[in-house]
Amino acid sequence: MKVKVNSKKGLKTNLSIFVDKKSIQRKLDEKLLELKDKVQLKGFRPGKVPTSVMKNQFGKAIYGEVIDGILKETSKQAIEENKIKVAGQPKIELKSFGEGKDLDYNMEIETLPTVKLKSLDKIKVLEYEILVEDKSVEKRLNEIAQNQKNFIEKKDHEKSEIGDLVTFNYKADIDGKQFEGNEGKNVQIVLGKDLFIKGFDEQLIGSKKDQSKLLVVKLPENYPKKEIANKKTNFNCKIINIKKPAEVKIDDELAKKLGAKNLNDLKSLIKKQISSEYKSALDNMTKKSLLDEIEKNHSLDLPPNLVEQEEKILNQNLKGDEIQKFKEQNNAAAKSRIKIGIILNEIGEKNNLKLEEEDIKKEIQKHVSSMPGQEKMVMEYYQKNPSAVASLRGALYEDKIIQLIKKKINLDKKTISIKEAEELIKNFNDKNKKIKQKNSKNKQQKSKIKKKIKKVSKK
Repeated sequence: MKVKVNSKKGLKTNLSIFVDKKSIQRKLDEKLLELKDKVQLKGFRPGKVPTSVMKNQFGKAIYGEVIDGILKETSKQAIEENKIKVAGQPKIELKSFGEGKDLDYNMEIETLPTVKLKSLDKIKVLEYEILVEDKSVEKRLNEIAQNQKNFIEKKDHEKSEIGDLVTFNYKADIDGKQFEGNEGKNVQIVLGKDLFIKGFDEQLIGSKKDQSKLLVVKLPENYPKKEIANKKTNFNCKIINIKKPAEVKIDDELAKKLGAKNLNDLKSLIKKQISSEYKSALDNMTKKSLLDEIEKNHSLDLPPNLVEQEEKILNQNLKGDEIQKFKEQNNAAAKSRIKIGIILNEIGEKNNLKLEEEDIKKEIQKHVSSMPGQEKMVMEYYQKNPSAVASLRGALYEDKIIQLIKKKINLDKKTISIKEAEELIKNFNDKNKKIKQKNSKNKQQKSKIKKKIKKVSKK
């Protein structure tokens, strides 16, 4: 194989690659020998088919397969020998090929730009820690306790009230006619939640144990049997039991019931949970500030094909008119993502950062553990979707680079209250929303100006 660099212009490199016919023939002969033991032809014993017969029978198909393999092998070797950082799929132009001929082709490669990394030690970014006060923990603990309601039986003479748990059997009919699914045994509802059939709860208020009651309600419009949906229905109910809510004691027993060692451990877990709820959003703000600074400090040309691919990803859930509406905004976002991606990758390479397979396995296991009861399904998803694993790999590698950058920049840490965190997050979200709206308005204004210019030019 002979490789010649024809030209280097901007982010495009053009190579000439030449493979002599002897090398191609050697590959063809190897392929024919490989197939000889596998092919079965009428009149020949397995493995005894003459090479000339094999060539006449399968020559064209084998040649195509061999040339395809040579193109992949030689193009990869040429890129590696010339230390080219490829951005996207290279374009191949065949100049000369055919049985008994040399292979001569050109390859045009769009390359990644050369990145001159700027010093990171002048970058200043804030990282936030959440101060979770005891009163916030107590408030959350009380909310949890309320959702863990216990019920105790009422006395036989006591009537049901809102909040009580009523157990009953029922038999229903429409104009005296029974229907499929018209009976229920040991049905339980908490009065006031109105979760059974609208208007059912309120008619059970004031009931007593062992009492029989006739309730009249309309079946819901979305009832599975369309022919009886929205029909007035009689429910003959027999009250089996009535229980009233009992106050839940916030103690070690409750904590153990919720999976904690004791009450102090539960409070500690709640504190971490509250902190993590805000920490994720605050960390994203820090990351955004950090990446904005890195992008601002670097200037580089971007491969058009990578920008185009990123735009397609941003547009994939948009309709035709929406693609035009957000064209400018998504083009800017695509350029920003590609630019940051190239810079981060360069930082990773310069610092010899690598992602181990063990890191991927641990992350997948985290995802599996986060979905109790669906572990098998989640694991199979990653096993059957290499693209999902690749996406996970990319996110982990980026996070590793971000953690490295944080060690090299001026990272000021600030402890804030929950109220301050909520205000910061709200302002951050509002600011991003305004930027999107502003970009959209600018696009609309430009469109109006273009229309006016067209009207003037027609006159």
